[in-house]
Amino acid sequence: MSKLQSLNKRTAPKSVMPERIIQFGEGNFLRAFVDWIIYNMDQKTNFNSSVVVVQPINRGMVDWLNGQDCLYHVNLQGKENGQPVNTLTRIDVISRALNPYTQNQAFMALAEQPEMRFIISNTTEAGINFDPECKFSDAPAASYPGKLVQLLFHRYKFFGGDPTKGMIIMPCELIFLNGHHLKECIYQYIELWKEDLGADYEGFKKWFTDDCFVCATLVDRIVPGFPRDTISEIQQKIGYKDNLVVKAESFHLWVIEKAENMTIEQMKEEFPADKAGLHVLITDNEKPYHARKVTLLNGPHTVLSPVAFLSGVNIVRDACEHPVIGKFIHKVQFDELMQTLDLPMEELQKFASDVLERFENPFVDHQVTSIMLNSFPKYETRDLPGLKIYLQRKGELPQGLVFGLAAIITYYKGGTRADGTAIVPNDDQKIMDLLKELWATGDTQKVAEGVLGATDVIWKESKQNLNEIPGLTDLVKADLDLIQEKGMLEAVKTIL
Repeated sequence: MSKLQSLNKRTAPKSVMPERIIQFGEGNFLRAFVDWIIYNMDQKTNFNSSVVVVQPINRGMVDWLNGQDCLYHVNLQGKENGQPVNTLTRIDVISRALNPYTQNQAFMALAEQPEMRFIISNTTEAGINFDPECKFSDAPAASYPGKLVQLLFHRYKFFGGDPTKGMIIMPCELIFLNGHHLKECIYQYIELWKEDLGADYEGFKKWFTDDCFVCATLVDRIVPGFPRDTISEIQQKIGYKDNLVVKAESFHLWVIEKAENMTIEQMKEEFPADKAGLHVLITDNEKPYHARKVTLLNGPHTVLSPVAFLSGVNIVRDACEHPVIGKFIHKVQFDELMQTLDLPMEELQKFASDVLERFENPFVDHQVTSIMLNSFPKYETRDLPGLKIYLQRKGELPQGLVFGLAAIITYYKGGTRADGTAIVPNDDQKIMDLLKELWATGDTQKVAEGVLGATDVIWKESKQNLNEIPGLTDLVKADLDLIQEKGMLEAVKTIL
């Protein structure tokens, strides 16, 4: 076994490029997604930008990053065009990493760098929030939007309100319309700190409104993180002791809804990801792409899991490659859910095919049981809207989606599988108690009616008694009977 070198800029080449991006967040996702995208843009276009990472909370990984001069490898694994992909790329776009809690002066000085243009973040879903306890004098403010306002105000003052020094802000937090929420928080802080801003209040607010550009974005890449199981093998391969390797799937998609005060062309010019051949889509409306992801990626996951598990199949990849369950997944995804979306059919088919390749990733053993946590709330947000739209458009119920619901209801009965494996549902206790009570009656009519009518316990978002959907109660009961009588695998064959 060869001796490994430490990974740093003395032992590995590192590009030096202008610092044009401030990135709040140093975790696996941003390093395997955003920084990988920027690396590709730097390699293939004239983007020529490096990233300064800012740790959003007091404790984090900036010391680790700086210890390797911010160099690390991304290990992409997956399946593309039917072929397995397994690559290692050294990413060198992060110039330095700061902790604003111990280096607040250096953090605020970022605002004074004329070439800075982008602010990107992933501070978790809880990161985009307004905390009225934050003070303008805090060094720094505890919340991410608070830090952002401090930084932007310093830039506004330093450059005398220069309209060319506004920032393009692209949050990556997993919140629908994340940019809209962030913008709202920023305005709340401007109001909260009105007295601190003094005579600059109006001017700063106008500069932020007119000359800064807040985008909503949708990110899509599965990032398992540090490859604990294969790290020694990877380090031998790269020849370095890299303690920050990040494993991710090869698929990536970034949908960026351009800010209200800019055009798609302007955004593409500023952020030329398409010229690098990346799956970065700049649009004026993120909503249909959000619906596409939830419907065609998460929707099939939710119903394939109980069908696969109760048929004796434990891994998503094996379910996709199974002669019967594979057909069920295809039916739900292509024949049913896809018909409920409003994007061009060609685009939807390409996305759905990519999703199937992701499900079939040869490097990831994705357990179906891990998807089945809180299955009912997932069905309500991911599959129920499609069921209703399908009925509206086609005049009949989608058999696969209804069967998937019956499979979830059956899974929540508990007990054991044919091979003796325990069936252990996991959900809100009220849902668990209700299902136990309904199944105890031994009457599938009562089970179907009870589940579909549980507006306060199960269908909390829509608040709709699903027994009112024409034909649904009868079809769910028929599917429950079929599963009880024939077993899951034989039952699913009847709808294919």
